[in-house]
Amino acid sequence: MSLANYELHERLGRLSTASADRDVLVTLTVPPKSSIGKARRPVETDYAEATQLDEQSMPRPLVDALEEARRRLNEYDEIPEHGLAIYAGVVDGDLVATTVDDLPVPIEESRYEHGNEFDLEPLEDVTEPESTYGLLVVERGGAALGRLDDEGVEPIETLDSNVPGKSSAGGQSAERFERDRERQKRDFFDAVAERAEMEFLGDDPADGVLLGGTTGIVEDFREEADLNHRLADRLVGEFPVEYASEQGLRQLAAKGEGAIEERDRGDVRETLGAFFERIRDDDEPVAYGVDEVDDALEYDAVETLLLSMGLEGSELQELGDQTAEQGGETVVVPDDFPDGIRFGDAFDGVGALLRFPID
Repeated sequence: MSLANYELHERLGRLSTASADRDVLVTLTVPPKSSIGKARRPVETDYAEATQLDEQSMPRPLVDALEEARRRLNEYDEIPEHGLAIYAGVVDGDLVATTVDDLPVPIEESRYEHGNEFDLEPLEDVTEPESTYGLLVVERGGAALGRLDDEGVEPIETLDSNVPGKSSAGGQSAERFERDRERQKRDFFDAVAERAEMEFLGDDPADGVLLGGTTGIVEDFREEADLNHRLADRLVGEFPVEYASEQGLRQLAAKGEGAIEERDRGDVRETLGAFFERIRDDDEPVAYGVDEVDDALEYDAVETLLLSMGLEGSELQELGDQTAEQGGETVVVPDDFPDGIRFGDAFDGVGALLRFPID
């Protein structure tokens, strides 16, 4: 997960715990195609009603929430690229407010309401672009293509091979039959590879591809098919699957789950491994703990910052911003696997690969 997405999850996580005993928490979500004037209209109407009539007509906490939402809306001349969300309300006597205008994908639903909780549903599917994986099962009798995302397996298409089985006859006729059969098999493999290229490298490219089938057929497909090198580079792994069908696609998705998790964490593991190696060998500059990393940031020495997900979002964001200003990158380390837990416990969840040593 990127630092920006983690910080966004943290903000929404804090909002999800807020509640009130009356409907005084304001939620406003606006899709990117809406106008800022249309977004302001219901807030302005409610605020005008609250301030022009007797103060008792609306609870004071709701008036404060509307005033804050109105103020935040007035900071915009137009709706940001992926939409806008504003949450405002008084929780336990304190005004709580958050503006979300940096979503990675567009908001799809317009919503304005007062409730005893903030309505986070419109942002549930847009806080981070979901990863999608292509599913390809190739068997002697056919092939099946599908996609795997956070919602599960979506079958796309099945293809029949029409490649005949092996001949039991002998002599020249059998040899000619076998040559024709091999040609038909290669033609089928090429057709499957072309279809997979269109589906998994097209307008909505897959983040990776799982390949399934019986061992011999998968090997033949890899060796004989005219497989686009970009598609080959996306292959996450090969897995034994019996049927080129929807059932086979689901079997492939289940068997590839571990490989996908390893792939998604590959960059994190690599960076964390480099950090541990520098700690162990002491032959490359490294810093760990908040104080040492702060000192390194003072000298513009941080090349790669590592931060545990166990840290508070505000602390993550501050250190990450300083690193970005110096041209460095930030890697957020999950705390649900052994090395991630070790990093969080032993180094307070903060470390850095340095460009040069500091005293």
